Amino acid sequence: MSFESLGLRAELLRAVSEQGYSEPTPIQEQAIPTILAGRDLLAGAQTGTGKTAGFTLPLLQRLLATPSAAGETKEKGWRPVRALILAPTRELAAQVRDSVATYGRYLPLRSTAVFGGVNIKPQIQNLRRGVDILVATPGRLEDHVQQRTVDLRNVEILVLDEADRMLDMGFLPVMKRIMALLPKQRQNLLLSATVSNEIRTLAQGLLRDPQLIQIARISSPAENVTQLVHPVDKDRRRELLAHLITEQNWRQVLVFTRMKFGAEKLANQLDRAGLQATAIHGNKNQNQRTRALADFKSGRVRVLVATDVASRGLDIEQLPHVVNYELPLDAESYVHRIGRTGRAGLKGAAVSLVSADEADLLADIERLIGSEIPRRNVPGFEPLAALVTTGAKGGSRGGKSRPGHHAHAPHKSRGEQKPHWHRRSEQKRGGRSRRGNSR
Repeated sequence: MSFESLGLRAELLRAVSEQGYSEPTPIQEQAIPTILAGRDLLAGAQTGTGKTAGFTLPLLQRLLATPSAAGETKEKGWRPVRALILAPTRELAAQVRDSVATYGRYLPLRSTAVFGGVNIKPQIQNLRRGVDILVATPGRLEDHVQQRTVDLRNVEILVLDEADRMLDMGFLPVMKRIMALLPKQRQNLLLSATVSNEIRTLAQGLLRDPQLIQIARISSPAENVTQLVHPVDKDRRRELLAHLITEQNWRQVLVFTRMKFGAEKLANQLDRAGLQATAIHGNKNQNQRTRALADFKSGRVRVLVATDVASRGLDIEQLPHVVNYELPLDAESYVHRIGRTGRAGLKGAAVSLVSADEADLLADIERLIGSEIPRRNVPGFEPLAALVTTGAKGGSRGGKSRPGHHAHAPHKSRGEQKPHWHRRSEQKRGGRSRRGNSR
């Protein structure tokens, strides 16, 4: 199937083509005709499946095809908000706004995003000039509502993106207050990584005769992502991470930690070692987070260390590597994390540095995804404490890799020197270098 067969306008097809896409993803094949037909939608699709374009493209076309019921005021150029897209995080709101601008570049529609952590005055100015499409986080949108700087009485299409995440973050009361301000007659699109009982309850009170689309369960990682576990002692994780980045010449790697303090500390340590690293987490203000993400995307920063605030919604084209520096406490977050790579049909690699104290967490992940993740010891970093888990099949797993599993094992080129902390660790072990050929 092609995008042309979905009934999209030439202006949208041109924008899609310029992004390098020729065939729609499964969710786009199903969602675009449904939305174009004016139906409500409940879509369950994991990250990286193309759901943002799946609702953005038909939303743009519907707005262009239907003149605004409110029209324009005497104030030149002013227009009412006709489509409202709610997103759980600042990063996701900004990226959805970028997608709207990208796919709507040849259409006479205005859009903007409002979210917390930045000055509200420029947002007020944009809203006063009038926008057709507003992307917002619930909290900041309610701020605008209370200050009477936004008018939602003419919204024709409501989109709840990552609805499960908004529920997890406690936004339901705010969402209900916002939805009470909208016209009763409107099209509603609800998108979620999971279609849980909570999501179904929300949908029952919001959607009218919706089309249900379920592309992939949360427990299904993308097939084009290679998963690998490197067993390692807890106190040598940082050494191993730096070793992998250096030896395999990773130029762009997203690293996940559990805690904000840990993310900042690790990024500073890697940066001091010359690996151009920065961190993104909840204690950063929006300008800092935006700058860190921009530096990472442009290649000015090689390593982006993040907490799970970044595990959903980050859209980084052609991200080759994701590293779980620490496993998440809940297994579903693992799937969200590794979903940052292997997007849009590209291949990706997800590497987890797992110590013995995380064996239970790894077992939970393997049970969720229904398969065992290959182990591969890195020469020189074999753990003193064995990693033993009960895998997806119920058998005991140790830290040795199985024959025939090819992984991203490091390969040391001649003449390269190891980082200084690696040399110190060998001295602490009585000068016993454990270098070896990894192939």
